[in-house]
This record gives sequence, C-alpha cells and structure tokens, in this order.
Amino acid sequence: MIVRHLNEIRKSDRNVRSDGWASARMLLKDDGMGFSFHVTTMFAGTELKMHYQNHLEAVFVLKGTGTIEDLGTGEIHRLEPGVMYALNAHDRHIVRPETDILTACAFNPPVTGKEVHDETGAYPADAELVVAD
Repeated sequence: MIVRHLNEIRKSDRNVRSDGWASARMLLKDDGMGFSFHVTTMFAGTELKMHYQNHLEAVFVLKGTGTIEDLGTGEIHRLEPGVMYALNAHDRHIVRPETDILTACAFNPPVTGKEVHDETGAYPADAELVVAD
C-alpha cells in the first residue's frame, strides 16, 4: 500500500513547477501502478498550450474556472468543478485558466517525475534523461 500526503509532496522534489503550473506528483512510474497521478494547479491568466504526443491524460477539475480549446476541432469547453476531460487522442489543446484551477490528473504511460513540457507542449517519451527546472 502506498500512502502519501499532498502537503509533504508539495515540499519535495516530486513538486514540479513550470511557467503557468505546479504539479504535485503523487504516483510516478517507479511506484509500479501503470499510471501516474498528479495534483496540478494551473495559474490564472496563463495560456497553456499542450500536446501530449507520448502520453494519454485524464483531468478532473476540483476548483477554479477557465476553458480548454481543442486545437484539432476548434471547440471550446468550459472548465469548472466536476468537469473531467480526457486527452484520449493525444489532442493538441490550450487551457486558459480564469482563476487558479486545481485538478487531479492521471497519465498513461506513467511519468517519471522529471518531465516538463518541451517546445511542442509535450512530455518527452523517454523522460529518464530529462531534468526538471
């Protein structure tokens, strides 16, 4: 059994910050669960263009509001508590938080904990060699 506390993760090297977001990585590849689980905050007023070419992601909004734009279709969806979105087709997208948005996220395959977005908005396929800032 794995038991972790969010406040402890946020004080450790499992808390990864980048421009516009902070991600507390609760479960990682080395935990052997077959997915990784993160509590991520996307900060108000940012525009986060992402394209997970090497991972699938499901996101559940716990707090906050904003929008997500599917760059493949042009559709814009409202984000608010209770909304889940799944990037099941490696969807290119932009998240625009109006307020800080707190989310719970799962990634498949699991991330190692070192990933940050590259210039295309993706996490690298082999993150063992990547060091987060």
